[in-house]
Amino acid sequence: MFPLVLIFFILLRLIADFPISQSLHERQLLSEPLLVLNQCNDKCGELKVPFPFHLNSSCGMFSNAFQLSCENSTTLFLNIDSEKYRVLEFYSDGLLVDFPGSFSCRQYNDLNSFGFEGNDNFAVSSENVIGLYDCEDSSLCKAECEAIDLPGCDGSGSSSPACCYPLSDHSVWRLGDKFSVFSKFGCRGFSSWVVLRTTTNSAKRGVKLEWAIPRNSSKAVCASNAYIANATAVKAGVRCLCQDGFVGDGFAKGIGCIKSCIKDRREAYGNECNNKRHSDKKLVIIGGVLSSVFIIASFIALFCLLKRPVKPGAFDPDEAHFQSNVSFRKACTTRLFTYHELEEATKGFEEAQKLVDGANGAIYAGVLADGSHIAVHKIQCENERDLIQVLSQIEVLSAVLHRNMARLLGCCIDLAYMPLVVYEYPTNGTLEEHLHQKREPKTSLEWHKRLNIAAETANVLSFLHYEISPPIFHRDLKPGSIFLGEDFSVKIAGFGLLIPTPRDSHKSHEISRFQKNDVCDLGIVILEIIAGSNRLDLPSVALQKIRTGKLEEIVDPLLYYHEQPSSRKEQIEIVADLATRCLLFGGDGKLGMVDVARELGHITKDGVEGGGSKRGPALEETFSNSSLLQMISMSPDSIYLP
Repeated sequence: MFPLVLIFFILLRLIADFPISQSLHERQLLSEPLLVLNQCNDKCGELKVPFPFHLNSSCGMFSNAFQLSCENSTTLFLNIDSEKYRVLEFYSDGLLVDFPGSFSCRQYNDLNSFGFEGNDNFAVSSENVIGLYDCEDSSLCKAECEAIDLPGCDGSGSSSPACCYPLSDHSVWRLGDKFSVFSKFGCRGFSSWVVLRTTTNSAKRGVKLEWAIPRNSSKAVCASNAYIANATAVKAGVRCLCQDGFVGDGFAKGIGCIKSCIKDRREAYGNECNNKRHSDKKLVIIGGVLSSVFIIASFIALFCLLKRPVKPGAFDPDEAHFQSNVSFRKACTTRLFTYHELEEATKGFEEAQKLVDGANGAIYAGVLADGSHIAVHKIQCENERDLIQVLSQIEVLSAVLHRNMARLLGCCIDLAYMPLVVYEYPTNGTLEEHLHQKREPKTSLEWHKRLNIAAETANVLSFLHYEISPPIFHRDLKPGSIFLGEDFSVKIAGFGLLIPTPRDSHKSHEISRFQKNDVCDLGIVILEIIAGSNRLDLPSVALQKIRTGKLEEIVDPLLYYHEQPSSRKEQIEIVADLATRCLLFGGDGKLGMVDVARELGHITKDGVEGGGSKRGPALEETFSNSSLLQMISMSPDSIYLP
């Protein structure tokens, strides 16, 4: 009965919520969520004080940390420890403050003038762009942020700072650091700007602080139609956010979440969204009757479809793969989870629980109330059509059984346009955690385990590409989406469930592209298995080293390459050769997943039997046949990998 109930739910959403969906589309044009005043309607000068900030202690809903002071009825200050920070502007998730200690206009400030490390309620946001003065080490300067319009302290334009560093680049600065961390680079001063959300090349001078409330004090603080979201900079901090179709502060003690809609070409709220004009009553009645008839007709059609036998040869793989309609021909055997269950299991989708964040969405580790370990895949859909396609793909995946696929336990569709897919999560975590020593106790993967992982990964992807009709592609393979069982057997998760739906003439081309991308992604994963590195430029650097015969310079030190016997070294070289061909020829379609699986199978078998491994084409031949040779020779940074 699950497919019928699900389709009934979707039809009701399409009919009943259409005006809301339309309003959400228009609300996306808004640059900033609605800022709600606190219950006392506090104001200081030109600034209105939004929730949860307040001037009078009687208006406070949380700790006194959000109490501000208004001096001379014109200037608003935030007090943290012994420092006073002048408030310049409020945002939905933070506030812009001036530099403390001085009101004179200075282009640069002392690195220690903004000294607090953060607390349970406030922290420096990574949205800030820092201008650094007189730095001896120019390696931290980032050219990409110099294109942003960074005004002077008087609001007028100024020349670019001597050194520009965005705090979103965490290569030097980490959330919670003081700005004095830049002193080790010889910098003598700094200034700060926050990039406006409405544009990518304009900024306001000041330091943005993110606010949040501690997680341990957030129980039952969110209003209905709201959910708990993790803060970015405040450690263990959270905020309440309203679900789509609602606006407000999201807090039960605040204004909560008010229904929002577009009415008469303007945004309306609350009861105004429910009140219909008298002239519309007839249209509403007609719509209700027609929708009821449509639902009944749909049930009859579905009943006939489910009862009708499927004729041999009537199944078109391409059509089934690219149709956005959902066709439930088999009973759904997966479990329906509630959002609350998965939120509790993943600690509110805490950043520390994130296993991988890629094109297919983020995956979080979690533990259910019964102690079961799970991985939750968050997928962002744009509309009902995307949602239907994701549910259809879940149905397909749940019907495929393979020992190297993570078992799909169920899904959650409580939130509009954000389905959650739940996989089993084996005890040994992910390949990424083992390669980069993120698990305790820290143990390195031996070469034969790494080789088996590569072979099993290629084997299951080859099975999905060639043995399943319609074929299944991963479309974003990463070490974080390769789970490891108790015996270090592979369990693949995180499949791409939102698939482009091209016109008929382009279907075969799209299938070919997905196959090629999976081969290239596997090549990068194999390089990480050899190098134990997740650096962004690994493919180009590895290809350069392999081509020049310097493979030993990129091999993971934990493999002790120089201490290995010559047969093991040769085996590592052969696998590196195969990874190279995945990158150079996978995108051309000259090397398919079945070829990769076959070669890794031979290498693994030869290694177990102790025989010599048959080498593929010599590296010189591999590179001489590649159209990318010239680009690699010119510059490692110039190579483009899909």
